[in-house]
Amino acid sequence: MWFRSEKKNRRLSRGHVLDVKLRSGQLRATRTRLAAMAFGVLFGTVFGLYLFWRAGEWALDHFIYENPEFAIRQIDVQTDGVIMPDQLRRWAAVKPGDNLFALDLATVKRNLELVSMIESVSVERILPRTLRIRVNEREPVAQVNVPSADAAGKIQVNVFELDADGYVMQPLDPRLCVVPLAQVSDELPVIIGLNFFQLQPGRRMDSPQVQAALQLITDFNSSPMAGLVNLQRIDVSAPEVLVATTAQGSEITFDLDDFSRQLGRWREIYDVGQRMNKTIASLNLAVTNNISARWIDGGGVPISTPRPLKHAHTLKNNV
Repeated sequence: MWFRSEKKNRRLSRGHVLDVKLRSGQLRATRTRLAAMAFGVLFGTVFGLYLFWRAGEWALDHFIYENPEFAIRQIDVQTDGVIMPDQLRRWAAVKPGDNLFALDLATVKRNLELVSMIESVSVERILPRTLRIRVNEREPVAQVNVPSADAAGKIQVNVFELDADGYVMQPLDPRLCVVPLAQVSDELPVIIGLNFFQLQPGRRMDSPQVQAALQLITDFNSSPMAGLVNLQRIDVSAPEVLVATTAQGSEITFDLDDFSRQLGRWREIYDVGQRMNKTIASLNLAVTNNISARWIDGGGVPISTPRPLKHAHTLKNNV
């Protein structure tokens, strides 16, 4: 009995093992089928998306980016200054026939704004075949002469210009101007005594002395002295004052603040000298509680006719 019972238990155990193995095999097969189905769905989705992307890319190329209907025929350029429109087109690096939608407007804008004479640019697509470019130029109000030695050892002078905000510009080649430079602006006041190493085209001069000199030039052009004398040179080397020299031979010292008040005092003293037939040789306007002036006889001073004020921006619509 005992042996039979043991034999029966052995059969039951073997059947149980076979049943477990069968169920494990079915489970693995089910998992394999599910994994294959999931992979198939995933592959089909990815492949479908790829086909959709490729089809969309082909459609964009065919109907937009390579469509001859959007080829640029006109590059409409206007500027508020004096740069020739053809030169602006060359700097923009855009040519007729380029696709209007394939064009990177940010790159066109950056190409133009890299030119130190240009302050800001707007670029716009005008469907179906026009690119519109609007340019605002910087207006020079002063210049800086930087001496340097050439390869032969000779001294030459490199000229930089500054606008009213202190941005450094390289002078424009006269051949790139719409009108002759003589009709654009007169000789600019020269700023001396500054750090030449800070002169980088397209960068702003942040020196308080330079900024004060530029403000003096701006205020002078709308002051009672405008048209009577011409600012020829402004020395910014002193820490607390500006020393301006006029084309008529006067040397005027200014405080760094409130130029309108100082220019008004200059006019009052100038009128006094006219009544006495004397010319100001030197005048210190930085002193507020007294007048420090030196005079010379008016007849002994060479006559220098003040230049009329002009503006570099002629507000042309250059097409």
